[in-house]
Amino acid sequence: MHKDMDALLHGLAGREDRVVTLQSALTACPALGPDNGGDGEQAKAAIIAAWLKACGIKDLVHVDAPDSRVSSGVRPNLVARIPGRTKRTLWLFGHMDVVPPGDLSAWQSDPWQVRREGDMLYGRGVEDNQQAITSMLLLAEELQQRHITPELSLGLVFMADEETGSTYGLEHVLTARSGLFSQDDLYIVPDAGSRQGDVIEVAEKGQLWLKVRTIGVQCHASTPHKGRNAFLAGADMALACHHGLNAAFDAADPLFNPPASTFVPGKHDANVPNINTVPGDDVFYVDCRLLPQVDPQAVLDRTRALADVVAERHGVRIEISVVQQQAASGLAEDSPIIAALKTAVAEVYGVEGRVVGIGGATVAAQLRQRGLAAAVWSCVENTCHQPNERSSITAAIKDAQVFTHILMNSAHV
Repeated sequence: MHKDMDALLHGLAGREDRVVTLQSALTACPALGPDNGGDGEQAKAAIIAAWLKACGIKDLVHVDAPDSRVSSGVRPNLVARIPGRTKRTLWLFGHMDVVPPGDLSAWQSDPWQVRREGDMLYGRGVEDNQQAITSMLLLAEELQQRHITPELSLGLVFMADEETGSTYGLEHVLTARSGLFSQDDLYIVPDAGSRQGDVIEVAEKGQLWLKVRTIGVQCHASTPHKGRNAFLAGADMALACHHGLNAAFDAADPLFNPPASTFVPGKHDANVPNINTVPGDDVFYVDCRLLPQVDPQAVLDRTRALADVVAERHGVRIEISVVQQQAASGLAEDSPIIAALKTAVAEVYGVEGRVVGIGGATVAAQLRQRGLAAAVWSCVENTCHQPNERSSITAAIKDAQVFTHILMNSAHV
């Protein structure tokens, strides 16, 4: 088995061109969900499915979620399996959807065309989450081409809809194929990490997205006394959320970075199209990331109390509603997958793995909520959602080698 593992590691080490080919093809498919103004992930899923079939993988299952908002009518989810010497499975998860590029003037090149500078590839999605997809596909191809049966079975899940809640992605897969995953299996979500490869995420803050709607009275801007400025009251409410929620929920936990809960007013809907009208309706949103001990209902209650004060001050009405909510999640630091990752990361990257918590949300939360001990790990540049998002070719290969160590060495687990 050590001979087979050495062959896999050596073969992967020479796959730089394959990384570029894969990343280029995937990036050219703007896999934006309909909530982000796109037509879904179907084109990208077709590339992945074709690659897997070309590798000779026969166990490929489509677990698509119906969605009438996209032209194909479905949000694609692919599950591929390569049998090992045991039924116990190492599961790897990569999401196909990406976020919009944002301000195009902030990009140094077309975000939908990969640009290479040395070891770095630039483009929307190259890190989030195509580096994981690339590593997964490289490993599958190498196993198949060398006709190697791994010690553990290998499961690859390519998901839709991760960026907007996973309802049409992993949540659908877990519901439609409830018997697919076992508590004895191993789970890695390569969707967060550090540039050194030393960070293993074992906990995520809870997520609470709030919609704040201010209802006033529209009027001409030259006679503001005749109306109730919903935008002005909304701006006051945004500051109240920023200051009031941070003050009310100020507990800290050093496992997380940042160590406290965060409350960020962000997205703002358009109100009136012209300058000389006082808006009578205004909407903004607050992204709350909550430490495990913080009760989401307490945050909601506090936000509504702040709204009452602001509403009275401006003579408006303020409505608070929940857009999305996800509970905090974590796994025990003595879980087998943590030890396996630490050993493999030390072998490949030469660093000592350390456990952390994050404020971001990954699909590990859905797995953990079902009693499946999922760890989040990869070696990434941490440029996701930014202009000029980038990914290291070397990291994509080495991540695949880390997975290889776990897959081929049952002593690790």
